[in-house]
Amino acid sequence: MPPTSPGFASAFSPPLLPGLLRALDEKGYTSPTAIQSAAIPAILQGRDVVGSAQTGSGKTAAFALPMLQQLAGQQAGKPRITRGLILVPTRELAAQVGEAIGSFAKFLPLPSRVAIVFGGVSINPQMLNLRGGADIVVATPGRLIDLLDHNALSIANVQMLVLDEADRLLDMGFGDELARILALLPAKRQNLFFSATFPPAIEALAAGMLHNPLRVEVKSEPEGEPDITQRAIAVDAGRRTQLLRHLIQTEKWQRVLVFVATKHAAEIVADKLRKVDIEAEPFHGELSQGKRTQVLMDFKAKTVQVVIATDVAARGIDISSLPVVVNYDLPRSAIDYTHRIGRTGRAGESGVAVSFVSAGTDAHFRLIEKRHRMKVSREVVAGFEPVEVAPVNAADPQGTGGIKGKRPSKKDKLRAAAAGQA
Repeated sequence: MPPTSPGFASAFSPPLLPGLLRALDEKGYTSPTAIQSAAIPAILQGRDVVGSAQTGSGKTAAFALPMLQQLAGQQAGKPRITRGLILVPTRELAAQVGEAIGSFAKFLPLPSRVAIVFGGVSINPQMLNLRGGADIVVATPGRLIDLLDHNALSIANVQMLVLDEADRLLDMGFGDELARILALLPAKRQNLFFSATFPPAIEALAAGMLHNPLRVEVKSEPEGEPDITQRAIAVDAGRRTQLLRHLIQTEKWQRVLVFVATKHAAEIVADKLRKVDIEAEPFHGELSQGKRTQVLMDFKAKTVQVVIATDVAARGIDISSLPVVVNYDLPRSAIDYTHRIGRTGRAGESGVAVSFVSAGTDAHFRLIEKRHRMKVSREVVAGFEPVEVAPVNAADPQGTGGIKGKRPSKKDKLRAAAAGQA
């Protein structure tokens, strides 16, 4: 039977292996996305690649497919030697990437063995799983170092290194771990950087690591932009939970991902929703891995209607057909705004992203709008008309809203104090 993914069958030279094409066919992939079309040929040629594209653009397949092809047939030895290493910032992204690679590899004559390792769970089962070796390891940096310290695996023979969501790796404080891991890798290897954004710290890291890289930057085009309706609702801070409940009920939202600033807020909001018979669960970094996995499974199965999450969920969670994302608390970073709302409107579907804007956060939201060159009209929901006025913040007279990169530094404060004494 001819494949239903002819776009992949004829897109690349050398062509993808028949086993990979069969897996793509089974998954319903018909043709490559822009990032895949640009990156896969270069990776197959052995080039270093810097790939930048929006969330949901197919970055995982862009590096997973050529990695599987490059490493195919090298697994004959036992124990297997790790030749592919993928570093990710979160447990959820590790699981998602590892599962995707496994699904792509299932029809290869000798499928690559993929190990998925992350912290927050016992290290012993992961050490046992690595006894037979692994061709590809998907890991969070901290747990990888723990396993290296236990001599559970070696990365001395890695041929391909991927930093997935590279900006988040540094943003979450993995800089020291990355430096230690990079020092243990062979100097001669293929390096692939993939992320939705590339701030200066990542650009500097890439410049020091990559050799004559191909830069693949897929800019959103009007016809290719995610179909996300952005809404901003003015509401007093103290009435956000009531408004959230009202919107869930009146707009008949079947599944909602709600972002809050702290684990305490996640617990409180979820508890208040449960008291009015809305199935809601908190999701944050201090939950056990078992609990986090169960929450996501229940959310995907639609037995949980609302998940209240901190930014640990902003990346690496892929919920198909998620209709609504709510910014209960605004993200501190304008970049995180993109990643939050990118949880909806994926794979060609439409979605809604709602931000609650109080008098105290209006200046912050205006900065997010400015950074993204957009303007979202403020709505007022009947019965929830705001009455609060913006407080005067002596520490933030410019109205930056505390957004990253806009707070005065210690040197700025010292200069200001010196100027005041002059």
